[in-house]
Amino acid sequence: MIDDKPHDPADDGYGPSSSFLLDIAPLVLTAMILMVQFFIFKDFTPHIPLACGILITGLFMKMRGRDWQGMEERFLKVIKIGLPAMIILMGVGMLIGSWIIAGTVPTILYYGFSIFSPSSFLFSVCIICAIISVATGTSWGTVGTVGLAMMGIGMGLGIPAHFTGGAIVSGAFFGDKMSPLSDTTNLTPAAAGVELWDHIKGMLPTTVPAMITALALYAWIGMGYGDDSIDLSSIQALQTNLADNYNLSVITLLPALVVVIAAVMKMPAIPTVLGGVVVASVIAFFMQGVGVSDIFNVLQNGFVSETGFEVVDKLLSKGGVMSMTWVITLTIFALAFVGSLEHYGTLKAIMAKIDKAVKSRIGLILTTYASVLGVGTLIGDVYTTLVLPGRLLKDKYKEMGYKRTTLTRSIEDSGTLLSPLIPWNMGGSFVAATLGIATLTYAPFAFACWLSPLFGLLWAFLDKFIPREEPSVEKLDTATSTSISDV
Repeated sequence: MIDDKPHDPADDGYGPSSSFLLDIAPLVLTAMILMVQFFIFKDFTPHIPLACGILITGLFMKMRGRDWQGMEERFLKVIKIGLPAMIILMGVGMLIGSWIIAGTVPTILYYGFSIFSPSSFLFSVCIICAIISVATGTSWGTVGTVGLAMMGIGMGLGIPAHFTGGAIVSGAFFGDKMSPLSDTTNLTPAAAGVELWDHIKGMLPTTVPAMITALALYAWIGMGYGDDSIDLSSIQALQTNLADNYNLSVITLLPALVVVIAAVMKMPAIPTVLGGVVVASVIAFFMQGVGVSDIFNVLQNGFVSETGFEVVDKLLSKGGVMSMTWVITLTIFALAFVGSLEHYGTLKAIMAKIDKAVKSRIGLILTTYASVLGVGTLIGDVYTTLVLPGRLLKDKYKEMGYKRTTLTRSIEDSGTLLSPLIPWNMGGSFVAATLGIATLTYAPFAFACWLSPLFGLLWAFLDKFIPREEPSVEKLDTATSTSISDV
């Protein structure tokens, strides 16, 4: 049905003007503030710079005689897109806390450590980190818990830190990318107008071969390290401590099994997460002797381990709704900033340039990669990196007759997976600070992270795994497009 309502920029957003530099000025100035924050102040918290970006956009609106009210309505609509992801994040916080007190995470760690040897260490680390990250939906949580323990164990086994760091990052960010519980996995398709499970299915052609290749490389590297004369006392001490403080059994793995089954059945993410929380809470009560009041406190504030074993205490002092406030507030700022740019006309101005330049399948995917890497490098905020290109390019894919699953896959390949490889990106700075190893030191050995976008380019050149749909009847009108209204 054709909508005869006349285009009103004050409500629908502004199109490109005669001055491209003026159109992109808020984005450029915000990027400059972020770089000052990162490089001068050495502070990798982008919240306030993004808030400044919203105000800068508003000032340019005022300077050009435009109304703030329309911009506010627009960024509130974009924030609404991310609300399911934010609710999932709060659920994941509860999930991590409940899995710890139920003994689920300790059980996974206990039996996972049993398979270690120098030759199989890197292979095992990658798989374990991937499993935990898929189960919890958080790469940062995996790096900060299991990953940290793996670094210590790797040093005890004589494995160089750069190899261990690369394997941790490969596994953790693979899981983050593929988990239906992940904030990035939910936010990226939401921003581009793609269903969650369609998005996950669309990522398989690049993610699976990248992971298989990475595991083969870790197995090959591990062959250079012998199993003789190795002191495994650190692993045994860790296992003993876990067994002394938790009742470990197959039953404690039930919360993870529930989440996996729900994911396979393609249950909605929110009830999947909350179901895992409920099952874990029941097991914590009956098997670990945790009181109801203590369970509620852990779900809210997280668990504080007090075993006296430093490694275990650091591993298991995690979770809770409040642990996710940093990420949730950042998501709100990032989405609001993108919505402000949409209304001001920055995205349409950039899209007008892209629309003239991009005429082929390969050009479209290369443009996607370039836009994601550009935002990830200049701004450094992973959420803006995922949302901005999705909002920018989703109509272009439809216009050219390609399903948006290729767009969301490309965004995650070059955004989620490459974020830990950029030193000043949120992902890279977090991993480096947590593991105590420079980003550029482990980055070449995070094979799964940089192989995935390479497979994406390969499929683009071969025209494989690039699903099509009927192109839009009308060519994208960058001057009057009101794409946000369809969410």
